[in-house]
Amino acid sequence: MKLFTNSFFKPGTPGLSNEMQAHYSSRRALSVKGAKGMRINLLIVLLLALCLQASAAANFVTGKVVDADTKDPLVSATVTVKGTSKNATTGLDGTFKIDVSGFDNPVLVVTFVGYVVKEVPVAGMSNVGVIALKFSATGISEVVVNGDIAIDRKTPIAVTSIGPQFIEEHLGANDIPELLKSVPGVMFTAQDGGYGDSRISIRGFSSRSGNGNVAFTINGIPVNDPETGTLYWSDFSGITDVASSIQVQRGLGASKIIIPSFGGTVNITTRSTDMQEGGYVLETLGSDGYNKTGVLVSTGLNANGWAATFQGSRTQGDGFADGLAFLGYNYFFNLSKIISPSQNISFNIIGASQTHGQRPEEPIVDYQTAPQGINWNAYLGVENGKQVNLYNNFYSEPMLSINHEWIINNESSLSTVVYALFGDGGGGNIYSGGFSANELDLPRIGNLYTPINFDAIEATNAANSDGSALTYGVAAHDQTYWYGLRSTYKTVIGKYIDISAGIDLRYYYGNHYEEVTDLLGADYVSYNYSGNPALGTAQGDINAPIYNVGVGGKIYYYNRDYVESGGAFAQAEYSKKDFTAFVTLSGSENGDKRTDYFNYLNGDPHQTSPYVNFGTYQAKAGANYNINSQMNVFANIGYLTKPPYFGNVFEDFTNQVNKSAVDEKLFSYELGYEFKAHGFSTTVNLYRTQYMDRAFASAYSDPSTQAIYTANVSGVGEMHQGVELELKYRPIKEVLIGGSLSLGDFYYTSNAGPVTVFNSAQQKVGTVDEVYLKNEKVGDIAQTTAAGFADFTIVPQLKVGVIYNFYGNYSSYVPFQNYTTANLHPYMVPNFSTWDLNGVFKFKMAGFNSELIATVNNLLNTKYIADSEDYNGKGLASGVDVYYGLGRIFTTGLKVKF
Repeated sequence: MKLFTNSFFKPGTPGLSNEMQAHYSSRRALSVKGAKGMRINLLIVLLLALCLQASAAANFVTGKVVDADTKDPLVSATVTVKGTSKNATTGLDGTFKIDVSGFDNPVLVVTFVGYVVKEVPVAGMSNVGVIALKFSATGISEVVVNGDIAIDRKTPIAVTSIGPQFIEEHLGANDIPELLKSVPGVMFTAQDGGYGDSRISIRGFSSRSGNGNVAFTINGIPVNDPETGTLYWSDFSGITDVASSIQVQRGLGASKIIIPSFGGTVNITTRSTDMQEGGYVLETLGSDGYNKTGVLVSTGLNANGWAATFQGSRTQGDGFADGLAFLGYNYFFNLSKIISPSQNISFNIIGASQTHGQRPEEPIVDYQTAPQGINWNAYLGVENGKQVNLYNNFYSEPMLSINHEWIINNESSLSTVVYALFGDGGGGNIYSGGFSANELDLPRIGNLYTPINFDAIEATNAANSDGSALTYGVAAHDQTYWYGLRSTYKTVIGKYIDISAGIDLRYYYGNHYEEVTDLLGADYVSYNYSGNPALGTAQGDINAPIYNVGVGGKIYYYNRDYVESGGAFAQAEYSKKDFTAFVTLSGSENGDKRTDYFNYLNGDPHQTSPYVNFGTYQAKAGANYNINSQMNVFANIGYLTKPPYFGNVFEDFTNQVNKSAVDEKLFSYELGYEFKAHGFSTTVNLYRTQYMDRAFASAYSDPSTQAIYTANVSGVGEMHQGVELELKYRPIKEVLIGGSLSLGDFYYTSNAGPVTVFNSAQQKVGTVDEVYLKNEKVGDIAQTTAAGFADFTIVPQLKVGVIYNFYGNYSSYVPFQNYTTANLHPYMVPNFSTWDLNGVFKFKMAGFNSELIATVNNLLNTKYIADSEDYNGKGLASGVDVYYGLGRIFTTGLKVKF
């Protein structure tokens, strides 16, 4: 039987080597012993030939994808043949292999979340070598315009960007503020140590409630509380799981939002349209019972232009200190559609629901004598044999947004985002006799350092003859509703001028009330009406003069606050070769209104105030010049105004308008220099900022009674000036070292007054004519900070890092109302430093890219004061209440990517 003719294999047949042809010829010369043997031998020959033909037909291209700055391999980067769905994913060492056969001039598109997309022509190539991706603070087209992102060597501002790899390797059990603590000009504290309770300051400007001067945006959406300016990180605790970049803009920044920050802006960019199908599962364990379970799934972009990503996680733990147990659920969902080559739209949901224990600041001496040390929590109690902490926080706030990006033509684009946030929750406390209870006076199991005896409190309440509660649990409840729209149009005029203009609209209202949460054995809380609402001395509900309040009933205050704002902005940017300059102008109208349901009769036209309006504007300009490929210099200058916070617009927590409330003002200028060459980079910034007509509400507690008070302060002037240094150096491929240094000089330029003081029931208790602040240091921040870090790649799969942070020249937070005589000086917090350690090991597990990530914060378990309030101005440790910083905390996590 003749299986093949001589014509099947001819000399020069494609896919058959000379050796194979010679082998076939020699085989034909051999005698065939049998049909069966011939069939087997010729079948082997056929298979070999087909394999060789397939090998010849395939055209594999290999390469390696790395971070352009750190040179670290980028694991799970996507490499796609342009115009097709054929793709490959980089391995643990950043390498890839992809077949580009069948394409005349193939081009590879390399993508990685948070990095600039790169296209690489590979025609006639088998190895493209190293492909270096530049970190981008966006990496996502839909948020570039609305996100106000700074561009290196172009945008003339002081900026530090953190990429997804840093976030992943250092996150552990941290909030975003702790990831930023080594950025120059930034200070972080965990405050009471509760879940999501941390705060930051930038260049001496705090994010505290009532005077929040650090702006936060998520995908260009402003998320600071419209009434107080602060941000509660527990509301967005899951954002770290989906953040692709965090950019800290210090000073004026590139932000064009109509209500600006004065200290700086933190821009958080989340993942969006994932081109590649995949995801991960995550399990993290840590100290103090920390446990986090998470999952992320992306469908990838299908043939119809749809893509979806879901992420969810559950986090729980006991907390570092007693009574700080927490439970949180975080979620993220993105649905994207590429409508056409020039348009795409996406829908996003980001949110968290959480509960966690808290604790107030306490005197240093009480911590020093507590058997629990800095873990002591005076609010920890026991009820029916179970641990209880009524001093707590609970909140849920999903954020929904729709982003639309339209590339109109080669010169113009329009980017629009519509968003809404819905918040519901509050903070718990213990009240006694109509006021916040002094936790140190409550009955206990034993001495001061034993738990509160809630069984004894219940027995006392039950014995009260009229059935009313003497001590009871309450919660300050907030229900908030935000709606907004930002739209930016951008076009090019001529060859060198970019014009962008847009609108920023917001509407917000919030229901605020205190409610009874636990009667502690009583039948009700007596809250009868008395006083004069016009003077702010009323107590009770004027619409219910005799009012017995049960669980869930409103008590002490009930009002609805409205904040609305609308404005427009325009920016012109000139860019030619090595020179860039910009001018930004914006204006807005902001209105505050208040409805009071307790102090005014239903039907009284004064129950709702008219809107109180404030017109504000911004004018900023800057320029950057690239001296050469290694050096650039920049400068910026600006004058900004913004409305006072809501608490300063109305007097005495009534609808009476504060006539002295005026716009706050800021004048700032800055110079910067940057140098990059041969693995070394450094940036130096010098700034000077004058803050005028500052007004804010300051919460504090009386050290003698422990009662909570609020002080409204107006007419404060401040100076913030300093120098910042940031550097990095890679002496060899496997080592990266760097650090930062900030030397600040922040002080008050004038005295202030008058100051109105209110108790926790929003009742006026006094007025101080003048407080002596001139030349005092601005407290609540270390004015000297330094950081150093080193990353070591031991082997390609193993990297370890260490971070050192130093804080000095740190004065206590000043409760201004007590500084009624000259020459008072706040307590200076002792200098302190901490060491952190992290490591990541990358490996294959069942064929999946996997990572084992470990973090240790405060490696040496250093004991230090993180926050301090000085009430008497004598500068003595005996006169301050403090939060101690967290001790040693560790986590170990496993992430498996698929």
